[in-house]
This record gives sequence, structure tokens and C-alpha cells, in this order.
Amino acid sequence: MSWFDEIPSIATDSTLAAMEACKADTHEKKVDLSPGIYHDDNSSTWVLPSVKKAREVLLADKSLNHNLQPQNGHPGLVSVARELTFSDTLDGRSIASMQAISGTGANHLVARFLSDVLQPKTVWFSNPTWENHREIWRHVNPAINQRNYPYYDDRTSTIDSQGMLSTLRGHASRGDVIILQACAHNPTGVDPSRELWEAIAAVCEEKGLFPVFDSAYQGFATGNIDNDAWAIRHFATRSNGTMEFAVAQSFSKNFGLYGERVGALHIVTRSNESAAKAEAKLKKIQRAEITSTPSFGAKIVATIVQNPALREQWQQDLQTMSGRLQDMRKRLYDELTKRNTPGNWSHLLTDIGMFSMTGLSPKRVAVLRNNFHVYLLPTSRLAVPCLTTGNVEYVAESIHQVLTV
Repeated sequence: MSWFDEIPSIATDSTLAAMEACKADTHEKKVDLSPGIYHDDNSSTWVLPSVKKAREVLLADKSLNHNLQPQNGHPGLVSVARELTFSDTLDGRSIASMQAISGTGANHLVARFLSDVLQPKTVWFSNPTWENHREIWRHVNPAINQRNYPYYDDRTSTIDSQGMLSTLRGHASRGDVIILQACAHNPTGVDPSRELWEAIAAVCEEKGLFPVFDSAYQGFATGNIDNDAWAIRHFATRSNGTMEFAVAQSFSKNFGLYGERVGALHIVTRSNESAAKAEAKLKKIQRAEITSTPSFGAKIVATIVQNPALREQWQQDLQTMSGRLQDMRKRLYDELTKRNTPGNWSHLLTDIGMFSMTGLSPKRVAVLRNNFHVYLLPTSRLAVPCLTTGNVEYVAESIHQVLTV
């Protein structure tokens, strides 16, 4: 008998399962619309020109080494992570910042930190949300109650703002944690307006909630890093800068550094003493889990942001990516509407970021996969960057057939 015989069966992550199923599919027209990875129009993972140039700069540096980094991470990365997130809005506010293992690691680190320090009874997620949000908090502390606040209205493909605000006002309690996505909401592609962000911030203050921003797509929503950080900066400056919150930041998408696992965590506090205590606790957690963060990807990000020419190229790269996503949304919308495909597809033109919801039932998602070899997540989420000029007509026709035959 094995020590491990009693491990219960565990369901496979739906995104990874869809990717593996598509990989095993030998059909010549198969299309994988499940991964949250930016692809170019040749279905290849794009290496940003700014990243290529930064690598050349680093590799030409004879002093480049592979020493351990400081416990906070690569100093240049931590500095530019703060600047990209907050710009000049902190105005002397006390903050603890750490490099993390991409956005997933940052989300795990803040969940571990808050579970230990705040000991919240409940963590609130948007309905729907990135599926790993729930897994991270369940893994960190299964005793913390997980609840949903209304977010996406399937009937209108818009945000249920009244449902969200009334649920939080009526049921959230002081000390609860609320997970917010800063921009390019995963999986819906629908973000709050600035007026709604102001209302969300007011509810957080009124109820004494601790907000955690997941900032995974800065630059993908509008192509402008400042626009995409507006919500975070609003929280940093409202009420004379007294609001405490956290930001889990990823550089996987906006720099195309998926495999380098570059991220950061920021804890915004009310005093230098509080920030110092938070930093000491974060260091203790990091020491036990990873000791030191990876350096090469961090140095790439720092090199790009600190070099004016490379930063300008990076901003052009963001425009290239966000522009292609907008083009693919328009192409899919045009192909569906010219076929008179049942449903309202106008949200494709206003959704932003990597994802949109197709509204297909799980049964129809399965038919799409089995009969047409087009892979979505069971939730019906479609990854827009996986559309190309070569497959968008086939995808639209396949969706049309599933909805009409």
C-alpha cells in the first residue's frame, strides 16, 4: 500500500485541461481559444521588440551574473513596478513592495500574508473571476469563507453594478478581503467605469474592507499604462491617502515574459511603521517559500522601463498588442453578424483585454470542441489573442453552426 493511496481525486484545472486536449487533437483546423497568452497573427507567442533589445543590452554586459537577489527582489524591478502602478500618486505614502513569482505568486503571497495578519473571515470574488483566485485562497487557508459579489450580467453582457454594490453593502463585514481586477477583467473583458470604481472604493471604506487589486493586464485594456492603472491610483489618493490596500502585479502579459515569472506585490499602508512591519512579515514568508526571486526577467523589465528609448518601444509594443486584439474583436463580430448568428454580439466591440464571454452553454462548448475542434473554457470564455486572420472565419462559422443546427 502506498502512502499516497488516500489522496482524493482532484479535478484538472480547466484551462490546462483544454490546452492539453487541443494539443492532442490532430484535426488540421483545430483552434485553441483557451490560453491567456498573447499570440501574433501567425499563432506564435510574440517576443516583444523591446524585450529583444533589452536582452541584447543585458547579454553585452560583462558584469552580468547569477547571484542571489536581495530578499525584496531586484531593486530596479521593484522600483519600476511601483512607478508603473502608482506613478506619482503615492505622494510619500508608506508602502512595502516585494518582487514575486509573477502575478500568481503575488496573489499567493498576499493571501498568505493577509491570512496570517488580518485573519479575515471572508474573501469576496467577482462572479465570475479568474479560476485560480479561489484555488489560491483555498490552498492558503480553507477555513476562510469564500463568497461572490455579482459582477457580470449574462443577459446584457454588462456589469451588474447595483447587484455588486448592494451585495457588498448588505453582506460584507469589516475586515473582509475583496479581490478586484484592475483592468481587462478575466474572464469577461468588461471593466467598471470610473464612476463605478469610485462607488466601489466608497463601499470598501464604508464597510471596512481590505481591497486586493490583481493587476495582470496593465497596457492590454487601452494600450495606455496610465489609463489602465486609474482605479489603483484612485484608491491610493482618495480620503487624503488613508486607504490601505494591496496590489498583486504581473509582467507576464504586458512584457510577454510568461516563462520568466516576473511580478511584484505592493502593500499600501498608513504609516512607515506599518509598512516596515508588513515588509518584515513578507520577507519571512518569502524566505520559507522561495528565499530569492528569479533575476533575468526582472532585469529585462527594469532595463526597458529605465531606458527612455526602450520604454518608448515598449509602449509601441503595447499599442501593437492592444490594437491587434481590437482588430480581432471587430473581425469576429463582423463574421458573426453577417451570418445572423443568434445572440447579441455587440459586446465584442466594447469588451477590452484578452477575453470575452461567448455565452455558450457547457453543452454547446462541448459540441464546439468535439464537432468543430474549437476549444473554449467550459465557462464559454474566449481568448481573443488566439484569433487570427487565418482562423477567425472558421471560428465564427463553427459558433454559428453550434447555435443554429
